[in-house]
Amino acid sequence: MIRFATFVAAVVCATNVAANEDIADQYPGSALYSAPVEFVPGVFSAIGATAPPTYENSGHNNNLSFIVTGEGVVVVNGGGAYVLAEALHDEIKARTDQPVVLVVNENGQGHAMLGNSYWAEQGVPIIAHEDAAAEFEERGFRILEGMQRLNLEKAEGTFLQGPTETFSEDYIVELGDFRIEVRYLGPSHSSGDVVVWLPNQDLVIAGDMAFHERMLPIFEDTYTLDWLETWDNAFEPLEATYVIPGHGHPTNMDQVRLYTKGYLEYLRAQIAAHLDAGGGLAEAYYVDQSPYTHLDTFEELATKNAGRMYEQMEFE
Repeated sequence: MIRFATFVAAVVCATNVAANEDIADQYPGSALYSAPVEFVPGVFSAIGATAPPTYENSGHNNNLSFIVTGEGVVVVNGGGAYVLAEALHDEIKARTDQPVVLVVNENGQGHAMLGNSYWAEQGVPIIAHEDAAAEFEERGFRILEGMQRLNLEKAEGTFLQGPTETFSEDYIVELGDFRIEVRYLGPSHSSGDVVVWLPNQDLVIAGDMAFHERMLPIFEDTYTLDWLETWDNAFEPLEATYVIPGHGHPTNMDQVRLYTKGYLEYLRAQIAAHLDAGGGLAEAYYVDQSPYTHLDTFEELATKNAGRMYEQMEFE
């Protein structure tokens, strides 16, 4: 396991840590894409593929984290299927005898909530922001059907299970040496996105507030101006030393700022120039995004992002 000093060195050299979307599965003995690694004492994360969800990666393309507090384990993200949550629990039990006492859903997307079906069977409380719960309730059937088409027999056991408790602003627990602050900072990537701030460790489990190593997707309801405002007014002031993003390896604020805020600002500037020149939607898909071609999922997302950004900014 990687200990604290090693992680400090890894953060300093974050740009040299490369995820590879061409690797189908880094952990063949498990449904998880990769084995959990301890990044600071007590905080583990199983890093998901930076590729889109596939049968080979079992839909594990986000980061599934857990905190071993000394008074129980807190899991961050239910996982994208029953099989992934069960596999994560197996890894937890291999590392500690402490029970899982809480599951946090970072948002209402499938990769955060579909695994709730497993955790609910274990009798574990599950929390999420009220907007994330509403999002999952509205879109859950479509999300589940999509996962079933992808995962085939690996979808067995997964059913729709929302959080057992919701909150509107903050949800704070103190366990052992950990003060765990689940915070809704404001509108960002998707409805009800939250971060998990560990002030004693100076670490934030950022969820989809922050991306690294792969291109972020702009959804139809992702309002990028609001995301940037939330970043500047609430996320940046945390001044976290360590960041576990929603996608990509753990890193620091400089890296997630570059590939999240920096990318959003860059694309907005490109689309603004295109609009000023009288350009239309058809041409907007092909504005220059060359500084970001090295990111995984660029081919899948760049043109979609540009089109959605144009549709937003046309009426701002």
